[in-house]
Amino acid sequence: MSEYPFFFTWTAQERATPVYLRGGEGAYFDTDDGQRWLDLGSFSYQANLGHGHPRMAEAIARQAHSLSLAMPDAVFPAKVELAERLLDLAPDGFSRVFFTLGGAEAIENAIKIARLATGRHKLVSRYRSYHGATMGALSLSGDWRRPLLEPGLPGVIHALDCYCDRCPFGQTLASCKRECARHIGDILTLEGPGTVAAVVLEPVVGANGVLVPPVEYWPMVREACDQHGTLLVADEVLTGFGRTGLGFGFEHFDVVPDLICVAKGLTGGYAPLGAVLVHDRVAARFDRDTLACGLTNYAHPISCAAGLEAIRIYHDEHLFERAAALGLVLRDALASTLPAHDSVGPMRGLGLLYGVELMLAPDAWTALSAGLAARRLFLHVYPGRGTVVFAPPLCIDEDDLRAGVTGFGEALREVLAGPTAEPPAASQP
Repeated sequence: MSEYPFFFTWTAQERATPVYLRGGEGAYFDTDDGQRWLDLGSFSYQANLGHGHPRMAEAIARQAHSLSLAMPDAVFPAKVELAERLLDLAPDGFSRVFFTLGGAEAIENAIKIARLATGRHKLVSRYRSYHGATMGALSLSGDWRRPLLEPGLPGVIHALDCYCDRCPFGQTLASCKRECARHIGDILTLEGPGTVAAVVLEPVVGANGVLVPPVEYWPMVREACDQHGTLLVADEVLTGFGRTGLGFGFEHFDVVPDLICVAKGLTGGYAPLGAVLVHDRVAARFDRDTLACGLTNYAHPISCAAGLEAIRIYHDEHLFERAAALGLVLRDALASTLPAHDSVGPMRGLGLLYGVELMLAPDAWTALSAGLAARRLFLHVYPGRGTVVFAPPLCIDEDDLRAGVTGFGEALREVLAGPTAEPPAASQP
């Protein structure tokens, strides 16, 4: 039983592993035991701006001293300007923003908007995906969390993935006909005309394998959606705000979705906020029809101030461009450092989002952590369920990035040379 009067998330409480935070600066955070950790995971993929950014604290304080409460239909400067800046980041044609408290609620309200706008109820997503912890978002998700809480939202159909290293259609990237994209078109046809409201996809699958689709994938899905009158929703909660080296992940594929869901990097994690960016071809419907969506803390002033300042910092510090450049550094560092071993699988990524397939027994993970600690190198990465994900803050110093990856690779090499390694299971990402 946990000694704390609150729950820890996504775990049995007796197995919880608390992290005692004290502060942080840049790409590092500090714990109560005096250790300074290099954050190669941006906490939960949200700390794009890094830790302890003084401008973020100042912007939040200014807003708290001027206007710290508002009702949902209030209008105030930070709310108006943030919506305008978000629409400036979006492709031409986006005209409205619906604010939420985080990523899962952005997905929930995108579902509602799609159903209201189309009059349809079915939704298509992928098996290797994560869209959030609320019931609608979790129903769209395909990872281990969904089965624990089924039955979920009715009408959700899961498609096979764009998993090029282990193609579910038995193809190779060089010879395939992009069956993974055609599969979604087939689902829209087989489900029946006029029944699927939206296809909801992460531009690059994040924590569930960092799956980067072929360049033709998104255009083919866009074409299938257009043929069936189905909306295309880009879940940019993890990939947005420079994570892949561009403002939004879908921009790598020359496609314009109908709805864009954002959170995490929207405020850099400094305040809870999400949003749905809505193209005018959908938004215009609600000029006459009721938008049956709402939240008590809709567009909270402090969160809006945080989001607005975050966007200013991204621009002033050229962090999108920095992520694109450092992504090449991260790729090369991983390629040169990771050992050749049966337990080390393919590497995939874009920008500052890279995943490495790595299957180790539990005692090997313990040995890896011990090896890093022996080097006085404390790294925060995501060593979970078949793929280690590297997603550092966009402000990370190049030397720190190289040193962190190199240290990880050296410690991993030592572990794999010992008795604890376990080869990867072919069925896992």
